[in-house]
Amino acid sequence: MAKTFLIGDTHFGHSNILTFKKNDGTLLRDFPSIAEHDAYLIYRWNTTVQPEDKVYHMGDVGFTNFTRLKYVFDQLHGTKVLIKGNHDNFKLSQYQQIFKDVRAYHALDRYILSHIPIHPDSLARWKGNIHGHLHANHIADPRYLNVSVEQLNDYAPVDFNEVLHYYETKHTR
Repeated sequence: MAKTFLIGDTHFGHSNILTFKKNDGTLLRDFPSIAEHDAYLIYRWNTTVQPEDKVYHMGDVGFTNFTRLKYVFDQLHGTKVLIKGNHDNFKLSQYQQIFKDVRAYHALDRYILSHIPIHPDSLARWKGNIHGHLHANHIADPRYLNVSVEQLNDYAPVDFNEVLHYYETKHTR
């Protein structure tokens, strides 16, 4: 049976991401090169996701030319849906070559998927907000879950059932 996965902020081809640091001064992504970074993310994705699965990508997919980005995404298993991030600047027609759908946000089982976390006042009608954008940072409010690659599952997409379990055990509403 097909599964649903979530991931954000892969930043394929973005060599400068390897210089970003966490609040404690350690590297955000400790890889010797962007080629090794990309290869590891592809490996983790494909050992987690099966071809029949669906993956919602919470934006900031890559910082490279489109030909390279398409080459990377053509290797990745699953049907992919993009929730556009603030760095996803290619034309819609280009993203449509990689993703089944491209959205600003998406409702999934009464959870709102977005790249940037939505304002707390907008959460009343949702069970929670699954987002990216913050990388190694998180929001203390249990209604938010950051699925940036640095947060969960060792750079692999996270199973939506694990997300539901998180909300069942952490959610206090």
